[in-house]
Amino acid sequence: MPNPGFRIFTQIRRPATSLVAAFEGIPVANISDNMGRLASMSAAIKPYGRPRLLGVAITVKAPVGDNLMFHRAIDLAEAGDVIVVDGQGDMNHSLCGEIMMRYAKRKGISGFVIDGCIRDVEGLRELDFPVYARGVTPKGPYKNGPGEINVPVVCGGQAVLPGDILVGDGDGIVVIRPEDAEWVLAKAREHNAMEMRTFQAIEGGTLDRSWVVKTLTEKGCEVR
Repeated sequence: MPNPGFRIFTQIRRPATSLVAAFEGIPVANISDNMGRLASMSAAIKPYGRPRLLGVAITVKAPVGDNLMFHRAIDLAEAGDVIVVDGQGDMNHSLCGEIMMRYAKRKGISGFVIDGCIRDVEGLRELDFPVYARGVTPKGPYKNGPGEINVPVVCGGQAVLPGDILVGDGDGIVVIRPEDAEWVLAKAREHNAMEMRTFQAIEGGTLDRSWVVKTLTEKGCEVR
C-alpha cells in the first residue's frame, strides 16, 4: 500500500562503474560549462572534508532536523555510492557527524552531499572523506522520521535522481544524468585538452588575447 512521505525504494539503476570512473580528475567547472552551466549545485553547498567526490546518487528526503532515513540509506548504500540528502536547507540541526562519516567510509561509500548542516568538522578533517554541506552546527538531529529514500530530491537548487552521477571538487558539485554521461564526458575531455593547450601558451608567451578587444568592438563598447 503506498505511503508517500514515509517509504524506501531499495532498487535503483546504477550506471556502469567504468562510465562513472571516467569522470575522475575532470574539473567540475569543465563539466558544468558543457552542460549549459545549469547542472551545478549552489555555492551554498561547500566541501568540509576532502574536496574530491565521485559516485552514484542514493537520495534521501528528510524532515527538517531528522536523520532516521539518512541512517537507513547508509545501511542500504553500496561501495561507490554518494548519499544525497535533501534536508530542506535547515540550518538549525546537524544531520550527521563523525560516527556516521566513519561508518560510511568503512563501507566504501564515496561521500555525502547534504542540503543542511553537519557537525564534527574537526574529526572530519582527519578522515579523508568527502562531505559537502550547507553549514555546520553542533546541535544534533532527531530520529523520528518520516522521510523517503531513492526518490527525486532537490539539493543546492539542483534536482537529483537516484542513479545520477555526481562529481565534486573544490569548486562544488555537478549532477549528470546517466543517459547524458557519455556525451558530457567527451565534451568535458575536449574542454580539458583545450585548457591544457591554453596553459602551455601562457607559459610559452604565445597566448592570443586579441579576442577581448575584438569582442568589445563588436559589441560597440565606447573607449576614451
